Amino acid sequence: MIARLDGCLAEKAPGSVLIDVGGVGYQAMIPLSTFYRLPDEGSRVTVHVVTNLRENALELFAFDDKDERDLFNLLRSISGIGPRLGLAILSGIEPKEFRAVVLDGDSDRLTTIPGVGRKTAERIVVELKDKLEKQAPRSPARDSGNEDAICALVTLGYKRSVASSAVREVAKQHPAGVAGLIKGSLARLAGA
Repeated sequence: MIARLDGCLAEKAPGSVLIDVGGVGYQAMIPLSTFYRLPDEGSRVTVHVVTNLRENALELFAFDDKDERDLFNLLRSISGIGPRLGLAILSGIEPKEFRAVVLDGDSDRLTTIPGVGRKTAERIVVELKDKLEKQAPRSPARDSGNEDAICALVTLGYKRSVASSAVREVAKQHPAGVAGLIKGSLARLAGA
């Protein structure tokens, strides 16, 4: 199994790369996020690889960091999500935002990614939420003050994903106590 490639970036295009390692060219599929972070052709590059063996082909999927590769593997563990859809998801959302979206249960955000329908988005949230909560330390966006503000908005009748998004935005602009977060979020939601 190929797990990493370190060599000369012979060719790059949105969706794929060709890396020359000791005179052997390895072609791998990549998400757009990796494409944008790659150096110029002819430069030395190291990518983390997932090898996928199919009936008639050996496919390589490359990522410029381990975090993205690990998320790709998590996505592939979900029934109905193959490697190509996994790449599409990582092309449509950064790993940090993906984690926040799943932890907040915001399946609506996932449906904005081409190829991800309502059922797939809900399945991603249900199957990955616990795994991601165990992996990640508590982030400022999920501290108890923010969580209290979100719960208050949900009690007032707002969807959790909508409430969470509003609280995150208010917390970025004006870090405040729970009352300030609720007040700012209500004003934001009223103006939306």
